[in-house]
This record gives sequence, structure tokens and C-alpha cells, in this order.
Amino acid sequence: MDQPFELPDFYTPYPARLNPHLEEARRHSKQWARDLGMLEGSGVWDEHDLDAHDYALLCSYTHPDCPSDVLSLVTDWYVWVFFFDDHFLELFKRSLDRTGGKAYLDRLPAFMPMDLEDGFPEPTNPVEAGLADLWARTVPAMSMEWRRRFAENTEALLNESLWELANMDAHRIANPVEYIEMRRKVGGAPWSAGLVEYAAGAEVPDVIAESRPMRVLRDAFADAIHLRNDLFSYQREVEDEGENSNGVLVLETFLDCSTQEAAEAVNDLLTSRLQQFEHTALTELPPLFLEKGIDPLQAAAVLAYIKGLQDWQSGGHEWHMRSSRYMNGGGTAAASAAPVWSPFALPGLIGGGSGISGSAGNLKLTTGRAEAARARGFTHVRFEKVGPSRLPDFYMPFRAGRNPHLEAARRNLVDWSHRVGILEEGVWDEPALLDYDLPLCSAGLDPDATPDELDLSAAWLAWGTYADDYYPAVFGPTRDLPAARLTNERLAEFMPLDAATFPLTPLTGMERALADLWVRTATPMDPESRAVFRKAVTDMTDSWLWEMVNEAQNRIPDPVDYIEMRRKTFGSDLTMALARIGHGDCVPPEVYASGPMKSLENAAQDYGMLINDVFSYQKEIEFSGEFHNLIRVVQNFFDVDYPTGLAIVHDLMTGRMKQFEHVVAHELPVLYDDFELGEDARRVLDGYVQELRDWMSGILVWHQDCRRYGEADILRRFRVPAPVPVTIPGPSGLGTSAARLFATR
Repeated sequence: MDQPFELPDFYTPYPARLNPHLEEARRHSKQWARDLGMLEGSGVWDEHDLDAHDYALLCSYTHPDCPSDVLSLVTDWYVWVFFFDDHFLELFKRSLDRTGGKAYLDRLPAFMPMDLEDGFPEPTNPVEAGLADLWARTVPAMSMEWRRRFAENTEALLNESLWELANMDAHRIANPVEYIEMRRKVGGAPWSAGLVEYAAGAEVPDVIAESRPMRVLRDAFADAIHLRNDLFSYQREVEDEGENSNGVLVLETFLDCSTQEAAEAVNDLLTSRLQQFEHTALTELPPLFLEKGIDPLQAAAVLAYIKGLQDWQSGGHEWHMRSSRYMNGGGTAAASAAPVWSPFALPGLIGGGSGISGSAGNLKLTTGRAEAARARGFTHVRFEKVGPSRLPDFYMPFRAGRNPHLEAARRNLVDWSHRVGILEEGVWDEPALLDYDLPLCSAGLDPDATPDELDLSAAWLAWGTYADDYYPAVFGPTRDLPAARLTNERLAEFMPLDAATFPLTPLTGMERALADLWVRTATPMDPESRAVFRKAVTDMTDSWLWEMVNEAQNRIPDPVDYIEMRRKTFGSDLTMALARIGHGDCVPPEVYASGPMKSLENAAQDYGMLINDVFSYQKEIEFSGEFHNLIRVVQNFFDVDYPTGLAIVHDLMTGRMKQFEHVVAHELPVLYDDFELGEDARRVLDGYVQELRDWMSGILVWHQDCRRYGEADILRRFRVPAPVPVTIPGPSGLGTSAARLFATR
């Protein structure tokens, strides 16, 4: 069969090496699979299939340094997970049997007890038997914290197979953001990262396991693995198995382009995620270690873990080049690369190393396309004249409401703002507050709110918008990151979990405003809700530091990292947490944490924040010299002009809105049944859906009617500086001239 596209030119910055215990792992894993019933008689594989897939080769490339017994155990895990994938396909995907698939998946968590003394149920198939055996052999060497994380990732990997099944049944192809998020769970790379901790003997300290740098490293690792797999598996998955869950197909559909063009775009995104991994490891880990008091031994374990993730990237690529499971020209592509050295392949951290059967002498470590993309991210023109923001025909299927108490809320917000002092610090004045008209936004977000509820909502929006303007105005010109961090630390002190006792005296309008809002909002909450709400606020303030760091580095963010952080910089979690205050406890927390609910909320959040990016483009790019705007991020990623970038963002907005509608119509009813929710819980969640509709439609109306983003409104408040070309001072040193050459593009 002809290949549907030519494999692109891959960015492979880490040398692939081979574990010397390969043959032992092959022998062991074959006998293990046969003993567990995965070969002859399983109806899924025979011995030839297992030999052809060669998972021992995969694990020997991805874990080149571990001892023989560890390699054999890790190989068994991969035999099990790939068998599960094919077993689930044969039993449930081909027949679109969601009911049977759910019953099958619901049993599997019982085979991962936190305490082995709790025992296992009696296995009924090779997947259950294999999981019980692997769990018992692995967890004695690991902490309870690792067991919890690994069990959660394994459950996510298994359960999200239902999402793929649902999309196949609906003949639906996901939008790009939805696909990236769900592929992390289905594809299993976070699960692979957990096995890296085991194989490297390098557990990540629990105190930093869920921090932004570690999350970004894990997610970038996962995305790169999955996107690479999508390129190699397109022919098998899309043409043979009829699956819709493939990144090439997703971009082919979304961009309305050829398969070859979609493959190149997927490869560009793969490159961007690898470069995000490098950037995070080099720039975000050192301050994290200092902040959390990580000792030298713990730091060494984290670095060993990161090296293990890099080994996985290079080894996974080499295996895809050779395995008969994938489209690779019969394995001949593995030897076609010419060596090109990357300045970012740093021995001991970012790549490096040599070993038995290593292939470092015949590597193509980087490409001109990859380095041009890297340079574009650091080299751009600030204060570029772009003209008035162009507004597309927004897809908005919901009618906006308006709270009848709007006029009173407008008056009350002015009084409150003067009282707490946010109009006397030189960032805002009263005319600015009136122009921005935050009560109008609140009146759309919650058209049924009481007068007190509307006043509180408007004050929160005013505080968040004011603080978002305050950070770049006060700390931005001098890049004063220490002062910004200190401000964040002080703000957190005005959100005590007891709701009323402040250890500090507020010194600024921003602090006085937050203290007032916290008492009014948190006092009626139960302790758990209070902690969730506090985290939503601190996530937002921390995200402003992320923007400041990017500004200091003159670095346009990676598209995936931008979207995920933009939800925080926009304050979406804060406003949605406010919406949940009145929900009570009739909805189990597991429902809010479920895939469909997260999908619903993320789609709504993205639509709202992209409205802001579209309207604020001129204000941010031309007048503020900013680049934290998805249109600009897309322009940089695809190397396209403003109209093209806007068209892509508008299509993404439409896709996210249609995903919201799809989840409401097709996934929530199933979720309600899966959790056997009663009438009260269903009524609360139906009301929450309406609140999200109000949230999106209210944000659109506010942007259309406020006086913050129109060119005439901006000119009243900004003096226009001349365009300023910006080039980063680094990288510098041996081997970095190639990166700087592309700045002339």
C-alpha cells in the first residue's frame, strides 16, 4: 500500500542508545505474555505479532541504562498496555459497544490496590491478570505518593478509551485543543513518565510533582510522544482501523489542507513541544528547586528523571523508525539521517551520553526548520502597527441576558473602587473604570444575580482586570520580577483559609480590595470550597509572573503552553469557581473532575479568552508591545500574517463552541447515567451549563459594548511608541551561531 505522505524531517535533539539487556527482555516478555494468555488463543495476538512489534526493542531504546530485571519488568508493562489497546479494539471499538467497554474498564482499578495486602479480584481475562501481576511486582519499590499518581494515570489511560469510542460512534473528529488534551490521557505518555521514575530509580519529590514546571515537562513529553506516534501510525489507524483519533487527521480537517501539509504541521508542533521541554528544564527548574527547598539528592533525582524522559523521546523515535507496527518504509528510514549538532543537546541534562550500541554517530539532531522556528519565537517587532482589531462573524448560539440591577452596580463599583484605593495609584482613574464598565460584564455573566451578588461579581472582575493591568505597568518596564513575586506572596496572605484573620496590614489598593473581597466571598464557604477558590486566585496571580518571565526573555510562548496558561491569566477558573458557590454538595466532586466536565469547562474558557484575544489584538500588539495573544502566537508558529492568524483563531473558537454543544448534547447525559445522579444533581448541573452559556455570551457582549479595545478608546489612553525590533541576548557560546543566523529571516 502506498504511504499517504512522506515522513517529515524530525527534530531529534537527544541521542538514541540501546540497553545491552535487549535479548533477555525479549525472551522474558514473550514467555510472560504466553503465560498470561496474550498470545495463541487470545484472538488478538499470536507469537508473530509480538515478535514483529518488538516491545523489548522499544523499552531497550527508551530505558537504555536500567538493569536487566528492571528492563524486563518495564517491557512487560508495555506488552500489557499495547495488548490492552488491541484487546479493547477487538472487543469493543470495532463493534462500537460502549456499554460492554465501560463494564470492562470499571473492573480494572481493583487490580491496582494501594496496599498489596488488600489483594486482587479473580482475573477474568489476560488484561486483568497482567495488571495484577505487574502491580504486585512494581509497587513495593515505590512510595505511596507514586502509587497514587501512577494508578490515576493508568486509570485515565484506560477510561479515556471510551472517549475515542464515543467519537468513532459519532463519526466526529476533535478540534486541535480538545485532541491534545484527550490524547494525553488516551495515549498513555503520562503513564510512561511514571514508569521512567521507576526505571531510573528517580522519584519526583511529591512537594513539586504537581508544580507548573513538572507539569509542563510531563505534558510536553507526552505531547511529543503522541504527535510522533500519530505521524507513524496514520496509515494503520486512519486507513485500516477507521479511527478518528489522530493528530494528522485532526489538523488535516481543521486546516482544510492536504495530508502532507497536515503532517508537516504536526511535526512543527512536535518540535515546538520538544523545545518547550528544553526551555522549561533550563529556565524553570532552578528557581523551583530554590523555592521549594529541594536538596541536592532530590535535585539529582529530578534531573535523572528528566534525562529518562529525554531517553524515551529519542528511543521512542528510533523504535518507530524500525517497528513493523508503523509506517516507516519497512524500517529503512532509521538509517537515513545525517548528523547535525544541536546547541541544545546538553550532556547530562538535555541529551548527551553514549553507550553500547549507541547511534550517536549517525544522528540528525536538529533541522533548519526547527531552528528557524526557535529563532522566530525570540525575534520579533514590538509595537508593530497593525491597525484596528478585525472582528470576525462570531459563532454565538446563545442569547445574552442582562441583570436588571446593572445601573446600581455601576454606581456601587465606583464607590467601592475609591474606597479601597485602586483609582489612586496611577494605573486606573475613574474615567478608565467607567470606560471598562465591568458591571456590564457581570450583568451578562449572571443575569439572575441579586444586587449584592452582582456587586460582588463586578468587584472581583474589577480587581482582576486592575491587577492584570497593574503588573505590566508597575513591574514591566524594569522587568522587576523579584518585586512581582513579593507582591504575589503578599496577596496570598490576604486569602487566609480561616477567611478573616490577616497576618499583614494591606498597603496598596490592590491588597485592600482583595482583603475586602475575600471576607465577603470566602466567609460563607465550607473549608474545602474555600481552598479551591483560593487556588483559583493564586493560579491567576502566578500566571501573571509567567507572562512577565516571557516578557523578560522576549519569548513568544509555545501554542499549547499559551492556551493552557491563558485560561489562568484570563481568570477563568476564578469566575467559574464563583459560579459553583451556590451548587451545594449534591454533585459529587468526581463529576466535576470527570473528562466530560473538564472538556465542557475548558471549551467555554477557551471561547471566552479567545474573544478577548481577538478584541484586544491592537491594544496589546501595537500599543502595549505585548505578544501574549493567540493570534500573535499562531502567526509566529505558522509564520503567517495577521488575517491568516485571525482566521485560524476564529476557526478554533468555532470548534470550541461546537465542542461545548457536543458535550452538552451527547456526553453529559451519559455522564449523568454513569454516576447515577439524582434529580437534584442533574438540575444543578443543567443550571451550571446555563451559567457557562451566560458566561460566554456575556463576555462577548461586554467586549462589543465596553470602551477598552476600540482604536479611539485606546488612543485616549496610550501614547504610541515607535516599533522596536527585539532580539534575545542569548543563546551565546560554542555552537549557538546557527540559532542566531535564523534571526535574519
